[in-house]
Amino acid sequence: VQLQASGGGSAQTGGSLRLSCAASGRIFSNYRMGWFRQAPGKEREFVTSISWGGGTTYYLDSVKGRFTISRDNIKNTVYLQMNNLKPEDTAVYYCAASTSIVGRFNYWGQGTQVTVSS
Repeated sequence: VQLQASGGGSAQTGGSLRLSCAASGRIFSNYRMGWFRQAPGKEREFVTSISWGGGTTYYLDSVKGRFTISRDNIKNTVYLQMNNLKPEDTAVYYCAASTSIVGRFNYWGQGTQVTVSS
């Protein structure tokens, strides 16, 4: 599966951004989807994931209540709505897909930069 992320940009503290990740090449609904991020000088970290049907989601503690992951299996797209952004959310965000219910993600999209200024 090929993944194409978009929607990054700049925002001020407290602002919002919405990331999208369009998938192609395979049956999208067969994949668990996730978002990861990597800040300068730091390792890539898990942000959130959503199950095949959208019924199960997981979040990094620091984004709970501010970020929401969703998916549209008709449009083959997963979204990340980011509200109440903080400077520490600044990072390159990556979408990823997994063929397994749990565990590692097999496919990765290119990153999209999110910059939050105070």
